[in-house]
Amino acid sequence: MRFPLYGFAAVAVILGMGTIAVLGYLITPDNSAFANRMEVSQATQKPGFKAQYVHVKKDLAFPQTPWWKGMFFGYPVQDNEIPVEYAMQMGDSITYIDAASGIESTKHKDELQPFNGSYVDERTYHLGSDRYGRDLLSRLIIATRVSFIIGFIAVGISLLIGLPLGLCAGYFGGWVDKVVMWLVNVVWSIPGLLLVIALTLALGKGIFQVFIAIGLTMWVEVARVVRGQVRSLRERAYVEVAQMMGFSAGRIMFRQILPGVLHPVIVISAANFATAILLESGLSFLGYGAQPPLPTWGGMVKDHWPYLLMGKPHLVLWPGGCILILVLAFMMFGNALRDLTDPRKNE
Repeated sequence: MRFPLYGFAAVAVILGMGTIAVLGYLITPDNSAFANRMEVSQATQKPGFKAQYVHVKKDLAFPQTPWWKGMFFGYPVQDNEIPVEYAMQMGDSITYIDAASGIESTKHKDELQPFNGSYVDERTYHLGSDRYGRDLLSRLIIATRVSFIIGFIAVGISLLIGLPLGLCAGYFGGWVDKVVMWLVNVVWSIPGLLLVIALTLALGKGIFQVFIAIGLTMWVEVARVVRGQVRSLRERAYVEVAQMMGFSAGRIMFRQILPGVLHPVIVISAANFATAILLESGLSFLGYGAQPPLPTWGGMVKDHWPYLLMGKPHLVLWPGGCILILVLAFMMFGNALRDLTDPRKNE
């Protein structure tokens, strides 16, 4: 059976958003750390809004940031931005009218910081600005990186815990199986979001605590599926031969049995990736996730949901749409893998 067409569409979306996440600060209009340059006078502007800025030097000089460091952590802000209604160069000075105060001022070139070869910068807010005057597109791009990182780490933690427990429970059976399944049932009986909130409260608020909390709630499904697969595979002839040859239980589990359970584990991991993104968004919306100024899609929805009733729904629709698209892409990717590896559909 061929890979379904909707699976290719899902892979294209995942790769596209993944590329955006990797490039991060290299493609954001606002490449400051966390895309956090604020200008309250430009708050909640509509998509396509344009503004002019004069950049004034700071007293403190910053060393040049290597491109690789700027790519991952952003660049230090080396100037103060002044939004202007009008700016004109007169000799060695720039005369402008401050957009916030309406006061006319003049700055000498020595006081200004050139930006893209000019002392007056015209910027387009392609997706508008948030309630603090930050570029919404830049915040969405950096939040994409946060979602991917949380998904990878949470899924990694779930595999690190769920795979060994599932292998041991399915291979050894007996009291080992009873203990593992008792633990699985206990964790399974607690609603996932409530368990994540409880762990977050215990570990503290922050991005790393979210990684751990989400990962510790998703291992149960991995363990259950792996256990069921191992229980059927341990009766196969090649496993019995390995046992008669005197191979250790660890070698049999990880060398002979584990390759046979990888397909369902990959499918579950794709679904868990989507679940991790949803849980992180829910936590950020409730205030228990990654803390400001780090941008997250759920946090952006939390900051702007009142604007749905104030004629500016785009402030919520952009991050909400990103959550929908990425979660749907991973769910479709998991379904495509399931259809591709389902033996009943390959007959």
